[in-house]
Amino acid sequence: QARLVESGGGLVQPGGSLRLSCAASGFTFDYWAIGWFRQAPGKERESVSHISSSRNSPYHADSVKGRFTISSDNAKDTVTVYLQMNSLKPEDTAVYYCAAANIDRVLTAEYEYDYWGQGTQVTVSS
Repeated sequence: QARLVESGGGLVQPGGSLRLSCAASGFTFDYWAIGWFRQAPGKERESVSHISSSRNSPYHADSVKGRFTISSDNAKDTVTVYLQMNSLKPEDTAVYYCAAANIDRVLTAEYEYDYWGQGTQVTVSS
């Protein structure tokens, strides 16, 4: 059974940076898609950034393009996907969720993912 564990959230001032990590284990690592979604209070969950095992053409939503960067690192039995978030804005405040699927292409929609983490809170405030 796949397991996703997010970390790296916290409180940061506007203009600051955070790096989120998603440690994935328990599924096939030859081909995978992993991405980040976020949900702000009172709003629907939205797609943020996504990457696949081929690492071609990662996706970033327009709202984070130029500020967020997604990357990945493979170890023997785990894949860790990072979300480097720079120039953070108060509107980036949300719970950030990591999601995964066993397919080698970039996925951007919630329904395309099979596995989800518990989420990590990011708060941007002065």
